[in-house]
Amino acid sequence: MTEPSYLAAVRESYDTVADDYAALVKTSSELDPLSRSMLTAFAEQVRASDRGPVADLGCGPGKVTSHLAGLGVSPIGIDVSPRMIELARSTYPDLRFSVGSMTALEIEGDTLGGILAYYSTHHTPPELLPAVFAEFHRTLAPGGHLLLVGHVGAGEHRRPTHAYGAHPVSYESYRLPTDQLAELLQRAGFTITAQLVQEPDEALKWKIASFMAQKRTTEGAA
Repeated sequence: MTEPSYLAAVRESYDTVADDYAALVKTSSELDPLSRSMLTAFAEQVRASDRGPVADLGCGPGKVTSHLAGLGVSPIGIDVSPRMIELARSTYPDLRFSVGSMTALEIEGDTLGGILAYYSTHHTPPELLPAVFAEFHRTLAPGGHLLLVGHVGAGEHRRPTHAYGAHPVSYESYRLPTDQLAELLQRAGFTITAQLVQEPDEALKWKIASFMAQKRTTEGAA
């Protein structure tokens, strides 16, 4: 499969900002209570289902991957940035990390008990999200769980020039409507079991949506 062109910019940008990103990104103890509770609920569902390991897609320096391990699941951290994976491996040598893209996962079908996409799909052009969600569906075991978290909006398209320590970046970001993301997940073969929307406030600059979803075991059923 030919790699989508946008991934080169994402890879280069996150390789550039990786060290500052690792220093600035929140640890699990610094997350707000709602975010922690969603991760905890996700881990509990994965453990109860016992269908396989969890892939943390877009894992960055591995802080959330480590948090998942602490919640009792077996995580695999995957990121498109080699530098992010290098940092994750050096910080958490007992966990598994690999370089890869959620557009073409090197994972056999029907083998994952869970997928976490934690603020990691917003660089994907909207027209390519169906292919990404199809990869999530392909690799999850029937009845496997997905937690998708990210900023949402009215279809805004941002092209920042600098990020994390004022490093130059060339990636693009998209904030899609919550209903659009829900529809794309359902079309990909997921049943949405819970949805949480956090409104902007003093701590949150943008609206955040979290989707708990499950791969349907048969057509039309969870």
